[in-house]
Amino acid sequence: MDEYEFPKLDKTVFSVVSSFEEEDREDREYWLSKTPLERLQHMELLRRINYGDNATARLQRVLQIVERDGDDVQVIERRISI
Repeated sequence: MDEYEFPKLDKTVFSVVSSFEEEDREDREYWLSKTPLERLQHMELLRRINYGDNATARLQRVLQIVERDGDDVQVIERRISI
């Protein structure tokens, strides 16, 4: 099985909450119960779901240079693949 293969939906596991705050708390508890590696693997899965075949093998770095001259601000942005 591919490491980033789409998981099957387990329809037997659902949680009903009474407020957004309770949902936020349950989400936080769930993700904090996972290892950092598991969280990164899930982030990569979501990235591949969103970008499909356009997902690169590595995350792209963005370098921003801000030049200020009084009230004028010029932003130069460069995308770097590392």
